[in-house]
Amino acid sequence: MARIDKTDSAIGVFRAPLNANLTGGAAPLGVGINSSGRVVVGAGQTGIVGLIVSPYDKSAGDPIDVLTNGELVEFGGAAGTVYTTNTTSGVISTTAKSATQVVIGFTVEADRLIVRYSPTPFIGT
Repeated sequence: MARIDKTDSAIGVFRAPLNANLTGGAAPLGVGINSSGRVVVGAGQTGIVGLIVSPYDKSAGDPIDVLTNGELVEFGGAAGTVYTTNTTSGVISTTAKSATQVVIGFTVEADRLIVRYSPTPFIGT
């Protein structure tokens, strides 16, 4: 089961309330923010803004940490691989970047996903 390992909570994670009940699971999901300022699976109003990892069930309105800059361990991927997240389902895979697949990170070891996500291009690019 993937879990957040390394991050600086001041800059790599933000917390927001869930829009709907969430059934806990082993896999991280790509999430966005809706027009009410709540976390939704998939792009929401903002587009993908980060990843959530929740092994436990959570209720609508519960706060959840959204990872934007850090590392997940026990990820279960393949070393040296770029991972994307689907803008509808939030599912993370090795599917190529496209209009519905956003790059979310890469692995340096099979079980360690490095997340360096910015929903907007860097200034000057």
